[in-house]
Amino acid sequence: MKKLKSLFIFISFAIIIFVAYIIFSSFFEPGVYNLMVRNFVASQKGSDGIVLIVIDDESIERYRWPWSRDLYAKIFEYLGHYANAKIIGFDAVLTTPDANNPASDLQLYNTVKDIDNFVGGFSLLNGNYPDVESGKLYDKKFEAKFGYPINTEFKPQERPRYNSLSRYPDGYFNALKRVGCVKVFTHPIDGYIKDIPQLIYYKGNYYPSLGLRMFAYLNNTKEIKLTKTHLIISGDEEIKIKYHRRWGGICNFLHFYKNYKNSDYTHRTYSAVDILDSIDAIKAGKKPKIDPKSFDNKIVYVGANAKAQGLGLEDAAPTPMHNKHPGVDIQATNLDNLIHNQVVRSVTANQEFLLNLILVVAAFIIVARFSLIAGLGVMVLLVLGYIFMSVLAYKLDFAVPVITPIALQMVTMIFGYSWKFIVESRNKEKIKDAMGKYISQDIMENVVSNIDNVKLGGKKADVTVLFADIRGFTSMSEKLEPDEISVILNEYFTALEPIISSYNGVINKFIGDAIMAIFGEPIQDKDHAVNAVKCANAMLLKVQELQKKWIEEGKPKIEIGVGINTGEAFVGNIGSEKRLEYTVIGDMVNLASRIESYNKVYKTQFLISSSTYEHVRGIADVIKISEVKIRGKEKKMNIYEVLRLTK
Repeated sequence: MKKLKSLFIFISFAIIIFVAYIIFSSFFEPGVYNLMVRNFVASQKGSDGIVLIVIDDESIERYRWPWSRDLYAKIFEYLGHYANAKIIGFDAVLTTPDANNPASDLQLYNTVKDIDNFVGGFSLLNGNYPDVESGKLYDKKFEAKFGYPINTEFKPQERPRYNSLSRYPDGYFNALKRVGCVKVFTHPIDGYIKDIPQLIYYKGNYYPSLGLRMFAYLNNTKEIKLTKTHLIISGDEEIKIKYHRRWGGICNFLHFYKNYKNSDYTHRTYSAVDILDSIDAIKAGKKPKIDPKSFDNKIVYVGANAKAQGLGLEDAAPTPMHNKHPGVDIQATNLDNLIHNQVVRSVTANQEFLLNLILVVAAFIIVARFSLIAGLGVMVLLVLGYIFMSVLAYKLDFAVPVITPIALQMVTMIFGYSWKFIVESRNKEKIKDAMGKYISQDIMENVVSNIDNVKLGGKKADVTVLFADIRGFTSMSEKLEPDEISVILNEYFTALEPIISSYNGVINKFIGDAIMAIFGEPIQDKDHAVNAVKCANAMLLKVQELQKKWIEEGKPKIEIGVGINTGEAFVGNIGSEKRLEYTVIGDMVNLASRIESYNKVYKTQFLISSSTYEHVRGIADVIKISEVKIRGKEKKMNIYEVLRLTK
């Protein structure tokens, strides 16, 4: 039974921990991740070597949407022929020709064709091609021209998620030399962009992201190798990125940067309209608004992010840095990370499990070794230490779970201290029950209720003391075996104890075959003398019942004598600092014992002192036994034999 109980407790705790882990890791950890990235990862600005040209609200106000393709051609002509940009990334996907102005399309295509360092964007779609056969041919054509060799140590096992490609117009397809995927993923819980797919799987092949394709060009990359744990990019420099799989992508967490001069961007940004004005000025022989030299040896991203309503040009999504982080800046951040090999690493599932296990075990140790208050103090220090280590880890681009381990520790401590309290309460009750067999249960309750004030000392109080003794016990014990004597005494004491308790009496001690009981303390009772006499009468009646039973069982007949005295005595704890005994001391106690002994002299069963008689004269018929010489007393005194109770 104990094993089943322990197993049940263990399973219950495991379930509680598991549920807490799911709740906190799923719903709270993503928000904490955003907070940590914003405050401790994004500690520097984006690279000055990366700039953005954005089709913004000012650009749309000047040139109404949809734009003629010759406007794009002008921007790329400015970058490709007048500026000396290191590479140009186009964060846009062109899928349809301009039917109203084929000449502008041709101007764009010819411009792109003449720029060797231009990288276009494409995306993957969930829907099927309208024409399946035409789509298959396009896939083959796309793979033949834009496929990038990826050396994998394993056969790709990603589940197919995409059924078609964003399809370029033929002229644009022919003009492009290299392309990269612009697709990004949002977190399934909070909808924030935290990571980005460097490689994305489509129909048996991996395709690089726009940032990775641009980096491969800049780095003279000869090989991209995909191991089971890392993405390795070799070239002028070799970088090694630990990745995770998500939605058909080989992903890594982004290292975000501080906003550039309090804007929504983390890299320097130019308005597209200023570039258009500049190239027009150059062609007219005038000074351009923006000198093309501003882009010399710069990486340039071109994209749209206009907030004009109804046009669908706001390309922004929530990230840890901004609720509406421009998509073109996210793409630039990815390339910035690759250039500086500055991606955010994260713990593996096994590492996270081990971390949580260590901290949960630490919480268990705290519960086991410390009291609640001390344990809370240690726990606070442990939590603060873990938060400090977490901050340090994020500063080093290493993401660790923050809230979940702390929550699991808290759950462990709540469960542990609750269980400890329950067990200790049960143990205390067991101890009380066990000790109550050695000392009075009432004294035990008094001690427990005043546990902080247990000390030597006591007080004077008016009490009644009862002694009950078995007649002829010595001669009887000589005739019976020890175990027979034990059985009789145990039955006798067991029968009388509840009677004494029922009259607010407390058994102070068993003295061999005798019982000493106190009335009036520690249980407060103003009628203690009356209750003591009534108790003695009930005890004698109970002994008569036992006599009949014992005679039938062939056991000896037992007679008892009772002596009672009322008076002032010392009541409290005596002994030493390490060993206390709650008792009553005084001349009146000795007198009660000697009165009981006179039962043998006068062949009586129930004697009381004159002081007790003063309290019970209205409820008892008595016979006065006068002029009794009590040992230790100079004067003789009256004692009374109680014959019967009248009330």
